[in-house]
Formats: sequence, C-alpha cells, structure tokens
Amino acid sequence: MNRVSREEREDGEGKNLNQHVPNLNEEAIGRMILDSAFKVHTALGPGLLESVYESALAVELLKLGLGVERQKPISVAYEGHPLDVAFRADLVVNKLVLIELKSVETITPLFKKTVTNYLKLIPLRLGFLINFNESRLKDGILRVTNRLEGRNFFNPANRPLEVDFRKPSVPSRSSRDIRT
Repeated sequence: MNRVSREEREDGEGKNLNQHVPNLNEEAIGRMILDSAFKVHTALGPGLLESVYESALAVELLKLGLGVERQKPISVAYEGHPLDVAFRADLVVNKLVLIELKSVETITPLFKKTVTNYLKLIPLRLGFLINFNESRLKDGILRVTNRLEGRNFFNPANRPLEVDFRKPSVPSRSSRDIRT
C-alpha cells in the first residue's frame, strides 16, 4: 500500500496522486473543478462538515493530476507593510483557481465578497464559491471573477499566470486618491 503524508497531500505533491497537468488555463481547470465537485456531492450528499468536502474534493482534483494547495495562507499588506494577519483559502488549484467551500443553509453576500477579496489579494482571476449543503449542487455554485470577463482563454497562446504566494499582496489604491 502506498502511503502519502498529510503534507504531501495538502501541498499537492503526492507521487501517485499528482502527475500535474501542464498548460491548463483557468477555464479548463474550472470545468475540472466543477465536474469533481458534482462527483463529490453525488457520493457524499449534503449535510456534512466543510472539511469533509474539502478533503474529498482535493482527492478528486489530485486524481486528475492537478496541483492542489489546501488552507493556503493569503498575506495582506497595508501601505506597503506586510501585516501579521493572514487569511486562508480553502483550495488553490494549479496556482490559478481559488475554491472556497461552504456547508451552510444559505450563501450570503459576505461570502461572495470574501471570495472577491481573496482573488484580489492573491491575485487570481477565477474563483468558485461552492455550498455543498444544497440538495442540488448547481444551486450552490457561484463563479467569481477578477478581470476575467470577456477574455479569450481558449487561445493556446495564453499561458497560465504563475503566482508567488510568498510575496505580500499588492496594496489597493485608496478610494480618496482620485486622479484629476
């Protein structure tokens, strides 16, 4: 029996689980994520803890050869200074797509704002908010984008962006700093 350590599973580096599929763009990865989420929901159904769905979805994505990072810290900078606080993204797939998982009665606007902010802080262009506590999973999926709308991602010339999670996020522009 092949054993994979927890660190290897969480970093997406398990030898047999992760063959790492190269040159996939956000849209292709997004389709793979949704297919995997439906598979997990069909097998487990609604009503379990978020951590159960996170583990199962990570297994499915790793089986597809995708790089999966679980509970990925997201650093925050304020006016160029790194802050001692960090958020944690549930899953980041191939360093291109964010997945935030929920198992709640209702998705609130706050959850969508959180995903939008995570996309800006990392930065990434595509994220999914998936609520596994729906009887029909399609009712619990929200696609969130950050400057992705209207782009041609099926052009093979487009290369995936590499994201360095060790660098602090780019500071946002103050709303009072208006150009004239």
